[in-house]
Amino acid sequence: MTEHAYPPISDQLDDVDAAREEGRRKMDWAAQHMPIMEAVREEFVADQPLEGESIAMAMHVEAKTAVLVETLAEGGADVAVTGCNPLSTHDDVSAALDAHESITCYAKRGVDDEEYYDAIEAVIAHEPTITVDDGMDLVAAIHEDYPELIDGIVGGAEETTTGVHRLRAMDDDGALEYPVFAVNDTPMKRLFDNVHGTGESSLASIAMTTNLSWAGKNVVVAGFGYCGKGVARKAAGQNANVIVTEVEPRRALEAHMEGYEVLPMSKAAAVGDVFLTTTGNRDVIVEEHFEKMGDGVLLANAGHFDIEIDLEALEDLAVDTYEARDGVDAYELADGRRLNVVAEGRLVNLAAPVSLGHPVEVMDQSFGIQAVCVRELLENGDDYDAGVHDVPDELDTEIAEIKLAAEGVEFDSLTDTQREYMGSWDHGT
Repeated sequence: MTEHAYPPISDQLDDVDAAREEGRRKMDWAAQHMPIMEAVREEFVADQPLEGESIAMAMHVEAKTAVLVETLAEGGADVAVTGCNPLSTHDDVSAALDAHESITCYAKRGVDDEEYYDAIEAVIAHEPTITVDDGMDLVAAIHEDYPELIDGIVGGAEETTTGVHRLRAMDDDGALEYPVFAVNDTPMKRLFDNVHGTGESSLASIAMTTNLSWAGKNVVVAGFGYCGKGVARKAAGQNANVIVTEVEPRRALEAHMEGYEVLPMSKAAAVGDVFLTTTGNRDVIVEEHFEKMGDGVLLANAGHFDIEIDLEALEDLAVDTYEARDGVDAYELADGRRLNVVAEGRLVNLAAPVSLGHPVEVMDQSFGIQAVCVRELLENGDDYDAGVHDVPDELDTEIAEIKLAAEGVEFDSLTDTQREYMGSWDHGT
């Protein structure tokens, strides 16, 4: 390990023992509701598949993530972890992780940009053989600043939509120099974490932060990918009127066929009460839209980075800004209208003051995939060239079967005759 000046969380807190106790309490609650991770942990403890490995992680450091981090450590790895968003870390959970003899945790809530990247560099200083990322900042930093470490890295796994987009662009440019699994794109992640997790947690965080109802409001959902579908479905389930904006014609048509109103943002801006961006792209809501919005609207983002709402343009328009509520910044315009931004335009389900992230059950599935992807890289890493890889279907199925068994759900299997029929081109009319 290379020495690095940035201190772990235990050296940054005044009462580290109390923090660790509270963090452990949160982790124990999460673990009770994570049967997939319990099964994976039992396997990892018994088989020690990660023995001797160094795993670098940049993730949302809260209780559910901590169960994954500890599972990897219990599987034999030395783990270094930091945050992937300056406002999503729970310091008490971070401290509880740092107490583990095989884990060093650098994540701290509310760090500035310099401290955020210093912590990533501190993680990289552990000279990883595996990376686990949420947003790709860790992979990018290794390739840009520490290319000498790449030969020692077996591979990585990426958690979220934005990170996979960045990785695929990097791969297309021929710049990605080790294999990375696109965990975000596998069914056990997309169909549950992105849809149910993002939908439920984003709406819950906004409601708890603002104490406002969804019923009867015009909720504008920017983007109708898996996350946008989840937000739209859950908002409609709470009696909101849902308006979808899209740039992709098939998704726009899908939203229309689902019964949602589909408008360009230039028109939606004039009628929306709540705006929630889920695109993973930048400049989704910009100055021309702010100028059309009504007094009191809420602006929130459920994408990974705080670039979907152009807050610099909004600040330039404002004659006054103030904290309207804890976690809500009001921007007062010259004509008296107030536009309210939740959680600084950052990932609302993790960055709002009372947010807790996705429900435990859906993160159990996503982190189960992460864990078996790490195992796969160490068992069969030579099978994967540098670049982005889909998660092998058998790993996704393995996690689904664990979850169904834990839920007591029985399901059918193909007969030999059915399997032969489905695998043959020989059968005609």
